[in-house]
Amino acid sequence: MLRNLDIGLSQANRQLVAMAGLVEEAIIAATHAWRQRSTARIQEVYAIEQRVNQAHIEVDSECVKLLALQQPMATDLRQIISLIKINTDLERMVDLAVNIAQNTEYFLKSPPVISTEDLSDMSDEVRVMVREALDAFVQKDERLARSVLLRDDKVDQYKRKIFDDVLAAMRRDPACIEQGLNVILIAKNLERVGDHATNVGEDVIYMSSGKDVRHSGGASPGVTRR
Repeated sequence: MLRNLDIGLSQANRQLVAMAGLVEEAIIAATHAWRQRSTARIQEVYAIEQRVNQAHIEVDSECVKLLALQQPMATDLRQIISLIKINTDLERMVDLAVNIAQNTEYFLKSPPVISTEDLSDMSDEVRVMVREALDAFVQKDERLARSVLLRDDKVDQYKRKIFDDVLAAMRRDPACIEQGLNVILIAKNLERVGDHATNVGEDVIYMSSGKDVRHSGGASPGVTRR
């Protein structure tokens, strides 16, 4: 017979998996919004945020109920703690997708004059990080979670290059300053999405093995993401 704790954990996991799918949809829509110059995709991001916010509350409530009523120990306690932390990171990811959508609204007000080639490559890398982090959570795959951590440095490199190139373009032509600032903000928000994907990877490792790799070199040394 299943324990009440097992039933509760299964419910919380299902809720979080559904929420993760919505977050991924929001990030894809936010990326396509500026790539396709689509205001419809912007509105899609805003609609998804409302659903994710509700899911965030429901998952937290379920986890708190399990802590209060079931008094979990050892592996069960570790799993609930990880679920709460991943829940928070997913909610923050959708907030960042909203930020990207808002930046895109301004970006679309004028014809493109700033190159977005590197931004496009960066967004692809971030989306792979998010997909692998979510797959690692669903499959409880520590190896896949570690691969997410290794991708973070590449995303940071993209961000630095975009910042340097856009600032140089803005110095050459002050007329592109407003658009350049929005490209920089989109890149910054993408980088933060990558950071939260890294957090999810770290939490999957903790949930699977009990190892806390947050400051052990599994991620960029000296970086605090949360």
